[in-house]
Parts: sequence; C-alpha cells; structure tokens
Amino acid sequence: MAVRDLTSERLFVASDLAQGAEVALESAQAHYLTNVLRMQAGAAVLVFNGRDGEWLATLADVRKRGATLRAERQTRPQEAGPDIDYLFAPLKRSRLDYMVQKATEMGVARLRPVITERTIAERVNSDRMRANVIEAAEQCGVLRVPEVLSPQSLSSALDAWDKARPLIYCDEAAEMADPIAVLRGVTKGPVGVLIGPEGGFSAGERARLMAQPYVVALSLGPRIMRADTAAVAVLALVNSVLGDWQGR
Repeated sequence: MAVRDLTSERLFVASDLAQGAEVALESAQAHYLTNVLRMQAGAAVLVFNGRDGEWLATLADVRKRGATLRAERQTRPQEAGPDIDYLFAPLKRSRLDYMVQKATEMGVARLRPVITERTIAERVNSDRMRANVIEAAEQCGVLRVPEVLSPQSLSSALDAWDKARPLIYCDEAAEMADPIAVLRGVTKGPVGVLIGPEGGFSAGERARLMAQPYVVALSLGPRIMRADTAAVAVLALVNSVLGDWQGR
C-alpha cells in the first residue's frame, strides 16, 4: 500500500488527472494557495478527484484571479473502498457536519439522508454536505469521495431497496448480543447501515424494518448514543468485520 503524505497540501479537483494534465483551479482554491499560503509558481500540491488516484502537481500559472496546476506524477493509485451505503436521519447543523465528515473518513461509498417520522431537521443542505465530504477527504488522505444523495423518506428508501444488499439497522430495542458475532453472520459484499433520529424510530417504522428479510438488527450496547456517536461506532464495527480493515 502506498504511503500517505499527510503533511503536504491536498486539494480535491473535478478535472481528470493524468501526467501533464493542466487543472484550472476554482477561484477559492487559487486564492487559498496563492494569497493565504503564499505559494509561488513551481510549488508542489497533492491533488485528487475521487477517480484517478492522487497526483503530485505543481503551480504552473499564477494570475491575479486564478491559477493552474500541472499534474506531474501519480503518488497513489485510486482506492476502491468498501461498498457501504450510509442511511441516516438528518441532524442539526453542527452535528450533521461532524457525522458527514466522520462517515467520509470511515470510507462509506454513499451518504443517503432519510426522513423518518421523528426526524427533527428535515431540511438538508446537500451543497454543505458535499463541502464537508471534500474537506474531510482533503484533510485525511481519503481518495474516494462519497456520493451525496438527495433526501428521501425512509419508506421510499425501503421501497426501492436492493434486497440483495443487507441493511444493518442500529436498533436501541434489539436484544443485546456480541455485535461482532452478529456481523459475522452477514454476507460480505455491498451493505447498508441505517442510523435513526434523536428520538429513535417509531413503532411502525421499527415493525416494517424488522419484517424485511434483508434487515439485520444490531445493538450498540447498553448506553444510548447520540446519532453522530453511533455513526462512528457502527461504521468501525462494519469496517472491521465486513469492510477493508482486515489485515491492516
């Protein structure tokens, strides 16, 4: 596995990356590199786009209102990561920011906000979520950038669910059992993880979930966790048993 450089400046770019490719930076990125960091032409930056791996690039053209990077060589190939759909009831702003960042660091493939009967923060700023995803990936050396899906009701998500993909449902009312043992009973491959709202799922929602053959109820222990804490706990468990942590 390629060694990660966590000391150099890293930027997410939308452009395709290949040797010699020139990347026009967004104005905010150009301002940050040239005015905040005071970088000059020839300075090195690491760039990634979630598709082509990580590249060492140099500032090739610095102008008053913009800048261009030139990709020189690939420093890390693209990483696939586990195929985890993370479904969650939206939280209030600061806690949602935290949860989105941590889910990105944990390597989820998709972020899927679902509106439940007890969801408090029903309005979701998808652009803010994407910005948090990118920031987390830039800071933590993550190469894959999770897809941010539009919010939908929990009912609609279940109606369209791929029944071949197990859905791990964090259930406060589930019988306490060894979570590792429970997850070892799940077939490795694409999987979903579902975290509910602050007030938990309604009785009707829980009944529908428990009636689905692809749903696996998982207890996270004797203490009630906040949703953002539960996200980190369950994604760590899933990665250790079903994800890409084995042998690392």
